[in-house]
Amino acid sequence: MLQKKIIFTTLVSLALTLSVSVSASADLDDSLPFLWPLPAQFTSGNDTVSVDPALSLSVSGNGGHSTIVREAFDRYRKIIFKHSFNGFSVFRGIRSGFDIGKLNVVVHSESEELQLGVDESYSLLVAKNDGRSIIGEATIEANTVYGALRGLETFSQLCSFDYGTKSVQIYKAPWYIKDKPRFAFRGLLLDTSRHYFPVNTIKQIIESMSYAKLNVFHWHIIDEESFPLEVPTYPNLWKGAYTKWERYTVEDAYEIVNFAKMRGINVMAEVDVPGHAESWGAGYPDLWPSATCREPLDVAKNFTFDVISGILSDMRKIFPFELFHLGGDEVHTDCWDSTPHVKQWLRNHNMTAKEAYQYFVLRAQEIAISKNWTPVNWEETFNAFAENLNPKTVVHNWLGSGVCPKAVAKGFKCIYSNQGFWYLDHLDVPWDRLYTAEPLEGINDSTKQELVLGGEVCMWGETADTSNVQQTIWPRAAAAAERLWSRRESISSGNINITALPRLHYFRCLLHRRGIQAAPVTNFYARRPPVGPGSCYEQ
Repeated sequence: MLQKKIIFTTLVSLALTLSVSVSASADLDDSLPFLWPLPAQFTSGNDTVSVDPALSLSVSGNGGHSTIVREAFDRYRKIIFKHSFNGFSVFRGIRSGFDIGKLNVVVHSESEELQLGVDESYSLLVAKNDGRSIIGEATIEANTVYGALRGLETFSQLCSFDYGTKSVQIYKAPWYIKDKPRFAFRGLLLDTSRHYFPVNTIKQIIESMSYAKLNVFHWHIIDEESFPLEVPTYPNLWKGAYTKWERYTVEDAYEIVNFAKMRGINVMAEVDVPGHAESWGAGYPDLWPSATCREPLDVAKNFTFDVISGILSDMRKIFPFELFHLGGDEVHTDCWDSTPHVKQWLRNHNMTAKEAYQYFVLRAQEIAISKNWTPVNWEETFNAFAENLNPKTVVHNWLGSGVCPKAVAKGFKCIYSNQGFWYLDHLDVPWDRLYTAEPLEGINDSTKQELVLGGEVCMWGETADTSNVQQTIWPRAAAAAERLWSRRESISSGNINITALPRLHYFRCLLHRRGIQAAPVTNFYARRPPVGPGSCYEQ
């Protein structure tokens, strides 16, 4: 290990000596890299190096045995050398002496635990072969396997197929990149209740998230329209699915969680209570206050909370992420007041319907906490009864600005998803508004800033299904992804039409090459097709 550290330090010193330092806020002519999101620190030079299509992997360090890194290398190798057969160029015989023949990955920790705040930092060095074999290698060094995954993504973006030589080249070498995320929580919400998404579609979305270094898949599984998830303890719940073909088994959910982990992505599940839950009653009508009052769920029956506890117990076996989303938004309690047995229960407990809403949320939080989860709730709960929320609560902003400053001022953690900027179903929000939205706006105290976990873009499903979801997500989600990953001072200065837009065009085309149906960047309405002929890099 010590020898590896010495070698890497020597290579870094060499790269810094040979390279030209680049300011991350400079205009994008020939200086900024075509990388997305922008790394925290980087230097580059003026060399071009070739990459052997037989590129091999060497993994060392305490985490050198990790299958996560090895499987990721295999995935990226197919992406980088997609113009080759079985990893070898058809025309390999006319070239020899590739500069880069091996990718060294050094992982210091053997732990593969994936939780909020896991170390995703990495260093990447790519240097030209000067006759000594070690210089003709690329090296990624990371504390965890998840940092190594982020380094592999960056390495893959540096690799470019040259159609003239029919080989993979890395331009502007030597590269030295030292990178880490700005926020621990960088999420994408997918709503699978308003429209059902097949498992393969969900996996494609998770795969695409890894390209932009997003790391939390917020799975809004259930809502009032449908209940597609299998719950073994209460097997009739998924009678609330649209059809018997539009369901997720326990095995499906396991598969999605494991698929995401292999890409360094946590899955945060959501069960939205007490509102947005009409579909529950398809299997258990007693959860409805009455046949004409189908939501919010019946606050007066212990059975309601037994079902919630059963759902959360079953889901805890599937979802290891420490955060669990309990919803709590848009709860309209009028029909509680007009349902005789609920009305009587309110009288017996000396509660108003609004107080019963608080009671319901707090009781659900207690259930989640008892199962070793940290509860996340939409901002209405904070707006209505902040002083009574469990102090562990993570407040999820969505209605507008100013909520995270208020939440962190009271000691709560916060996730930013202001609907005016980061709701992807708002098709008239252009990329630059997503790009300039700032999760720390209005928070100047550094200790309070640390309470903002990050943010997420939200893909609500009323008008999106498998036919158009990727075009609706990308490339606008990438704009938020860079805001969440890259240093604020690097991406908030200069003219973003110069410093960011060309790189976003490039990233959108990279997504295309990887099979992701990303829409044109600059269309006024998201997910519209191109308006006419033209290059991918200009639309």
